[in-house]
Amino acid sequence: MKNPRVIPAFVFASGIFLGCAFLVGCGSGGNSSTPPQTIASSGNNVASISVNGGLDGFYADAAFVSVTVCVPGTSTCQTVDNVLVDTGSSGLRILSSALTTLSLPQQTSGGNPVVECFPFVSGYTWGPVQTADVKIAGEKASSAPIQVLSDNFTAPSGCTGFGASQNTALDANGIVGVGLFTQDCGDYCTAVQTASGNPNLYYECSSSSVCEPVAESLAEQVPNPVSLFSTDNNGVIVELPAVSAGGETSVSGSLVFGIGTQSNNALGAATIYTADDSGSFTTTYKGTAYADSFIDSGSNGYYFLDSSLTGITECNDAPGFYCPASTVNISATNQGQNGNSGSITFSIENADTLFNSNDAAYSDLGGISGTVAPYYFDLGLPFFFGRNLYTGLQSATYANGYWAY
Repeated sequence: MKNPRVIPAFVFASGIFLGCAFLVGCGSGGNSSTPPQTIASSGNNVASISVNGGLDGFYADAAFVSVTVCVPGTSTCQTVDNVLVDTGSSGLRILSSALTTLSLPQQTSGGNPVVECFPFVSGYTWGPVQTADVKIAGEKASSAPIQVLSDNFTAPSGCTGFGASQNTALDANGIVGVGLFTQDCGDYCTAVQTASGNPNLYYECSSSSVCEPVAESLAEQVPNPVSLFSTDNNGVIVELPAVSAGGETSVSGSLVFGIGTQSNNALGAATIYTADDSGSFTTTYKGTAYADSFIDSGSNGYYFLDSSLTGITECNDAPGFYCPASTVNISATNQGQNGNSGSITFSIENADTLFNSNDAAYSDLGGISGTVAPYYFDLGLPFFFGRNLYTGLQSATYANGYWAY
């Protein structure tokens, strides 16, 4: 899911909701310059993650982690499993139906509940902003605003313009956005937007059916929980093993907090690719540069261009995915805003065939990113297989964050 820093370029880090799952192909994630992989297995900053099919077993190429949510300052807590790890957005979003034992403090404005509409490529999530202590592994974000996904309030037209609600379509209990940015919206949401075409994300609801836009300060916005950790708070590493061509039933790895803060999270020989203010860099394919490209664990495949540009046939049974008659090998080059560049290679297999295997992890699933300009490359979870992928939070050194691998 890509963080919506430039309106209206909203992209849901959990990928494009197409067909029966969110899938894409990345070969074995091969890149000859990628450093050798070591997957951290222990440490207070290490959480186990699993690509296992999600709640119904059919959510392919999605990595899940367990998150503990507590009433702030208390030991009244609940651990929520099957939360999607999303380096393409910022903020914790939990289904209200998954919080069966907790009642969290509600954020208010003018005495009314604050409710958020958070847009993704696939639609939007909707629900009140509440406050919780958030624990993952041995790390804790105290009194963090989170979005609790619920339809107790009627979404306004400014929200429904993003498409369909994903509150009941996630196939997960929530999304933990550990992406490039500290807040989920930033300076854009600190004022109510009145210009035509500029949507608002935050609302105050005076009743279940009356919600008006509201300005939301940076401190009140839903934050990347990593930014509130006392240590290990400058980014994350997603570490997943390589996946065999054709798919595997499940794979397990680690979500490591912090970059260069402990012995188990050193940057090492990884190359840094900085992002622009919309969370993008440039991927060049067949001599054409696509400047709106990004890396996103929440997308379940490689989404890039369309059949007219790639020459790869779109599926009949799973529209939106690629279905080549035989394996297609793709070569491209990524370049960060800092000028660092490196080649990547991945493979695309027939998505209809892959889906019929009922596996959960695919390294070679791909789909189209759109049929009109601006085209882009969305390097989803298959790109993470077989490499340690760093997502660095925005900072004084890296104003818009970075990826490294």
